[in-house]
Amino acid sequence: MSQTSCTVIYNGDHLSGEADQPLIDFLQAQGKILPHVCYHPSLAPLQSCDVCWVEHQGELVRGCTLRTYDGMDISSHQPEAKAAQEEGMDRLLARHELYCTLCEHNTGDCTLHNTVADMHIPIQYYPYQRKPYQKDESNPFYTYDPDQCILCGRCVEACQNVEVNETLSIDYSAEHPRVLWDGGTEIAGSSCVSCGHCVTVCPCNALMEKTMQPNAGPFTAMPEDLKRPMIDLVKSLENTIGAPPITGVSLMDMAMRQKEIKKTKTVCTYCGVGCSFEMWTRDRHILKVQPVADAPANGISTCLKGKFGWDFVNSDRRLTTPLIRENGHFRPASWDEALDLIAQRLTTIAAQHGGDSIGFIGSSKGSNEEAYLTQKIARLIFGTNNVDNSSRYCQNPATEGLFRTVGYGGDAGTIEDLQKADLIVIVGSNLAENHPVIASRIKAAQKHSGQKLLVVDPRKHEMAERADLYLRIEPGSDSLWASAMSRYMFEHGYADDAFLAEKVNQVEEFRASLAEYTLRAVSKQTGLSVEEMTNAAEMIGQAERVCILWAMGITQHSHGADTSTALSNLLLVTGNYGRPGTGGYPMRGHNNVQGASDFGCLSNIYPGYEKVTDAAVREKWAHAWGVAPEKLSDRVGSDNYMMIQHAHEGSLKAMYIIGEETAFSDADSTKVHEAFSSLEFMVVQDIFMSRTAAFADVVLPGCPSVEKEGTYVNTERRIQRFYEVMPPLGDSMPDWRILTDLAARLGHPWNYTHPGEIMAEAAQIAEIFTGVDYQHLSGWQSQLWPVKPDGSDTPLLYTDGFKFPDGKAVLYPIRCQPPQEAPDEEYDLWLDNGRMLEHFQSTNQTGRGGRMYSLSPNGFIEISPQLARERQIRQGDWVSIESRRGAMEVPVVITERVAGNVLFMPIHHGKPGVNGLTGEHHDPDVDTPAYKEIAVKMVKLAHPPLAEPLPRQNFRHGSRTPLAGLPIEIKWQQEGYTLPPEHTQHPEKF
Repeated sequence: MSQTSCTVIYNGDHLSGEADQPLIDFLQAQGKILPHVCYHPSLAPLQSCDVCWVEHQGELVRGCTLRTYDGMDISSHQPEAKAAQEEGMDRLLARHELYCTLCEHNTGDCTLHNTVADMHIPIQYYPYQRKPYQKDESNPFYTYDPDQCILCGRCVEACQNVEVNETLSIDYSAEHPRVLWDGGTEIAGSSCVSCGHCVTVCPCNALMEKTMQPNAGPFTAMPEDLKRPMIDLVKSLENTIGAPPITGVSLMDMAMRQKEIKKTKTVCTYCGVGCSFEMWTRDRHILKVQPVADAPANGISTCLKGKFGWDFVNSDRRLTTPLIRENGHFRPASWDEALDLIAQRLTTIAAQHGGDSIGFIGSSKGSNEEAYLTQKIARLIFGTNNVDNSSRYCQNPATEGLFRTVGYGGDAGTIEDLQKADLIVIVGSNLAENHPVIASRIKAAQKHSGQKLLVVDPRKHEMAERADLYLRIEPGSDSLWASAMSRYMFEHGYADDAFLAEKVNQVEEFRASLAEYTLRAVSKQTGLSVEEMTNAAEMIGQAERVCILWAMGITQHSHGADTSTALSNLLLVTGNYGRPGTGGYPMRGHNNVQGASDFGCLSNIYPGYEKVTDAAVREKWAHAWGVAPEKLSDRVGSDNYMMIQHAHEGSLKAMYIIGEETAFSDADSTKVHEAFSSLEFMVVQDIFMSRTAAFADVVLPGCPSVEKEGTYVNTERRIQRFYEVMPPLGDSMPDWRILTDLAARLGHPWNYTHPGEIMAEAAQIAEIFTGVDYQHLSGWQSQLWPVKPDGSDTPLLYTDGFKFPDGKAVLYPIRCQPPQEAPDEEYDLWLDNGRMLEHFQSTNQTGRGGRMYSLSPNGFIEISPQLARERQIRQGDWVSIESRRGAMEVPVVITERVAGNVLFMPIHHGKPGVNGLTGEHHDPDVDTPAYKEIAVKMVKLAHPPLAEPLPRQNFRHGSRTPLAGLPIEIKWQQEGYTLPPEHTQHPEKF
């Protein structure tokens, strides 16, 4: 028998399996059941329910605390163990009223119900005692019913140590213990971020999704005045006939519900973390999102949007039929009419003005297969490389920095690598709000494994508050800081000389380029003291394994590509590539912004980052597509930014935009709207009548992810498959189907019948996807590119060299340059901007149904207490914010998250929104607009103040209550607690 295997004797049976495995998991894998309630495989053993007692080495022990070893001998049937188990369950039932057939949670997912059924309890020993609390319905997404809570503490452990939001606790000393939010009894207004983790792990109906209530079962929607007498009748009956017949009825009810509920694996449609989970539906009703431990990126973790942000799917505002503009208004049309019109107009424009007069914007929310078809139509049918996606606005500067230094345009490793790092450096990323599940992994590593956290940002967001060292840097000066750090490493013996000599080119040239970047020299421009920077440098230099994360706070500047390069240079200098727990990680903002680029929606590359200017590459793609190489353009096309410029100038005549809110998201939105208005023909394919769609000549109703199949690539380079949860709404169609039908009308009958065929084609041509196929991606499986022909993937890059001809990385010298726009005497303030946890981009998804919007329905601007005092501004006052391009009026939130003359505005609200203030200045290397470089002036207005610019129930008003974990010892120390099987006088507390 191998060292990882063992034989366990359980109730006399010899069972063989994995050694050093939790006993309960071991037994379940063997088809054996040890009764338990508080144990959850994704949580630490809680020891709170007192149900899983076994005899081990002559003593009664809680089974959840045991791990398997060879020769282990366990008994759960010994009389004292059985009595202890039943006593533990009786105490739980004293706090929880079993009315399972009338309960929304009786769907097979209720651990308490299932354990009661498994134990065949004849009747409960302690009568159920109601608690003097009302059900808390103050949160928009879930409820807490303290009257049903069994005090197992799963929710506390999940909140404190997995999500690490540190909101929940239990006060065991209270007369009637219950779960508390920031020490209080109401969810609203606490620090709860509605990640739903507590709801996912709750073993009963105490915490439950509002979408499960009240119609999760055939009897659950019964009015309370009818339901209550029925419960009382059954309970009185139970006292005479015992529990088993009642339990039998509830088991039949559970089985009936399970037949009606469909559980489908899908992948989240919001940020780039790539969370996957089951979506539970009955017909078109989304009952809940249920994470599973097998999900490769997130396990059982979710965030607010992934767990609850699906109201948009069944919105009555969804586009369900094609629309054609006539006389300034849209009218419904058939698919045949709409697609025929598009084919005819695009063909005519191409014939008159050439293929380069047409531009295509693919969707960073659509699938890889849809991105592939978008660029295939542009390149093969129209002979143009005018194709791009929203990565132009966020990801491309980071990708360019990685291309320059290490060769691949993706994260160096996985989320697991981030957890292995000794030091995490977060620069220009509001990680806890924009990528909350990754933030939770880092918060947990910091809390439990001693991982250090260094945060560099103008704004003191949550991760800055949690940092071991926080540097409040001046906006736009990050390249100076990063270059100074590299110089410090060389000068103080922290440069990895062996790594540099063996694996890196241009070392001396790069070192010479750092001459001017001393700590003292950059101190004034960065706003950081020499001491602060020295402390940061020492943290980086002394750490064995370092990961740097960055996002739009770096990339959305006029020299974001250079700053991204500087960060990657710093990692190379210290030897932090190619080992577990090291590397550069630019966080991807949209669910498939990585995949849209990977699969060719960029103006200079084919799928797999193969250059359009390379004759051999063009010949390969032309051969695969069955055309002559000269049919494919050898010129780099126009990107998003240049398409708008060319449309405004009149050289771009038509645009086809898929799933992007360009009219809202592009910088200098006034000019964008003028450009759209001047096009001869415009097609928008989306799920809502967006602001962009309002400019279109034809609008096509696409489908959200839950109404189609396909694959996405997350920020780790992880390719995951998602499945159709429900059929398309109305006459809407999956985007890949629309593009296939359009191509046929353009003379290219590709005849794809399933997205898997599209992926197979891409994998046959693009080198980095060679071994990708739907079989390897079935279920919860995933692949991280590059993928070899045999299907083996690459979780960690650069272990065998870098993506350059000689296998060596490149230290790439840059010249640090100031922002193209900065405050002056008239426009004396910096306007920073970014995303919020509860919203997504233009709120076309999160703005539906009202639940997300209720957390922060108003646009606002954050100003520092110091600035508020200087300008005599109070919370809720209205101000005019004016840039050199435009102005808007917003209420004020006064907060120490910002300081000095730096303001912060969320990007989600308003019409035209913050992009009415942004300008055309951009990164010259990749054309990314400098969204973060806005100089503004602020004038207080005479409008009556807005009472709550950030509503009282918003989580930002909360105050966390950190704990090491569930303090179960406090429960055991309470007067009256007795170990089972001994009875207790206070079962309501224990």
